[in-house]
Amino acid sequence: MSGGSVMATLVVVFRETLEAGLIVGIILTVLHRLRAMRYAPNVWTGVLLAVGLSGAAGWALSLATQATQGRWEQGIEGVISLVACGVLTHMIFWMDRQAKRIRPEIETRVETAVSRQELVAIMLLPFLAVLREGAETVLFLKAVAIQSSGSVSLVGGVLGGALAVAVTAAVFVGGRKVPLKPLFRTTGVVLLLVAAGMLAYGVDELEELGWIPQVMYPVWNINHILNEKEGLGSFLKALFGYNGNPSLTEVAAYVAYLVVVAVALKRTARPVSTPTA
Repeated sequence: MSGGSVMATLVVVFRETLEAGLIVGIILTVLHRLRAMRYAPNVWTGVLLAVGLSGAAGWALSLATQATQGRWEQGIEGVISLVACGVLTHMIFWMDRQAKRIRPEIETRVETAVSRQELVAIMLLPFLAVLREGAETVLFLKAVAIQSSGSVSLVGGVLGGALAVAVTAAVFVGGRKVPLKPLFRTTGVVLLLVAAGMLAYGVDELEELGWIPQVMYPVWNINHILNEKEGLGSFLKALFGYNGNPSLTEVAAYVAYLVVVAVALKRTARPVSTPTA
């Protein structure tokens, strides 16, 4: 198991678990404020159901990919990498835009459900939130496993999950002011680099199948200096999709993705000016 796979797994699991944990924490906080903790078992039931369903989805996805061989396996792996890149990118930007709106929306929904004594609604709120994060985690970890030519890191997953739980507990139980915005920004940048690697890997797989035209292969070959199959090269391949002998198509896709994302992030970070009366 390469260090890059451990790090990529850790970052993915940490980010997704933290997002789910914050939503569940907000729900429980509202219930406590409303003196309605009798509904807490409904919340935990929804969480456990979502975790179980996500695990089943991951198992089914693994079986589906293992059942294919040859060109079909290569094609599926390429498509999974491209889809994971797209979903991961959307998730980062969505969270960046919606971060300030999530808490009041969740609080309003919980208050409404409690006032109407809608037990199913109270269970569905955490269920849908955790299921979304769980489904994303399954997809991202599968792409990480494909990219690192192996399985995901159990150590990275446990460390990422434990760290996310610790941060969530510090916020809601310890009452500590954790700088979540810079934390999400930092992990977001790392995840976007991971997504760029997924994109490049997917393009490389589909090029070999002839589904994408391969232009000028290789542009360079530095595997004799930094081999992608061992040491630091293996680490960078698992984490950021490093390729020691890429094609021009792969390089162009990687660079174009980072440029477009950088411009889009700069625009979203820019404060919106409001007209004066």
